[in-house]
Amino acid sequence: MSENFFIEVNCHQKNHDGERICGDVFYSQRVQGEERTIVVLSDGMGHGVKANVLATLTSTLALNFTKEHKDINTIADIIMNTLPICSERKMSYSTFTIVDIEHNGETRILEYDNPECFIMRGTQRMDMQWQCVILKTDKNFGKELKYCSFTPQKEDRIILWSDGISQSGMGSPDYPFGWGDDARDFVDKIINNEHDISARKLSTKVVNMAYVNDGYHPKDDTSCATIYFREPRKLLICTGPPFEKENDSKLAKIFTDFNGKKIVSGATTVDIIARELKLDITDSFEFNDPDLPPVSQMNGADLVTEGILTLSKATETLNRFNETTSIGNGPSDQMVKLILESDEINFVIGTCINIAHQDPSLPVELEIRRTVVKRMAHILHEKFLKEVKLKFL
Repeated sequence: MSENFFIEVNCHQKNHDGERICGDVFYSQRVQGEERTIVVLSDGMGHGVKANVLATLTSTLALNFTKEHKDINTIADIIMNTLPICSERKMSYSTFTIVDIEHNGETRILEYDNPECFIMRGTQRMDMQWQCVILKTDKNFGKELKYCSFTPQKEDRIILWSDGISQSGMGSPDYPFGWGDDARDFVDKIINNEHDISARKLSTKVVNMAYVNDGYHPKDDTSCATIYFREPRKLLICTGPPFEKENDSKLAKIFTDFNGKKIVSGATTVDIIARELKLDITDSFEFNDPDLPPVSQMNGADLVTEGILTLSKATETLNRFNETTSIGNGPSDQMVKLILESDEINFVIGTCINIAHQDPSLPVELEIRRTVVKRMAHILHEKFLKEVKLKFL
């Protein structure tokens, strides 16, 4: 996260009709210690496994060499020299778009044969000054890439997609030559109607519309990625009683002072906060998940749940999560929804041991609270690029 904004990154994809694997590959990574985020979208030739292998190799090379600050000509040359030659077409081919974001500085975009990405500044499309980069080495002589750079501001968005988006609907009465520039107009309209739409929701809407254009049978792998520079959405998760009883008031103060959404996970934890702040707890008897106790209500909290079981189940959901995951309405599902809607997750973990969870006859899944939270934090940081902070009491 930069000093000025949070960088939300999301990609939504649909496979070519009848394929079980996507020929487009999307990678994103925050570079530790450098305050950089790198995003790569590659489209391998054809579709299915062969396309996925080409795109995976391209994305991996692009990500790793960009991390090492290689110049754009070197990155392009290495990628094109490394790709295996297709036995049928006698050529190697995979498109790519690389977005290299310095959190408090410049953003650089390098593109080879993907549909031209574009930047929205608020509700207006920016006029980007693209430069043409022509490779000079023997094997790749004359191949052209496009490069641009800009300094992002809050409420900027970068939207990039594969040709499954721009060519969707091709041959249909509405889009005989494909969705093309109308896809950009579609994005303009969405952002004008919903200024603060998340990257996840915008990417999903674009891919779903392309799916409709193709009559619900995608003729190509379809990917849309959005990078959204915005005010961070903060979430506090309090779980576990403090080790020292005198820190109960400190826990209550953290809860009161926090500016954002709040989850309290654990009966003892909510009892402490309610007692310190003189608040009432209202229990619910709606069992939306047979594995978990129902949620409760307390003034100031967006969600009140049982502790270790709910955290463990939410962690497993996050670990398995992908764009096809269906989230229900149970306590752990509600927790996952709040987490995914947030950018900065602040955990306050009480370190008093709960005797119930040290019983050796209980299932192995009942790990102690700190272990569960650390696992969840790792998944949120690595998989979802969330900013995660841990505080132990």
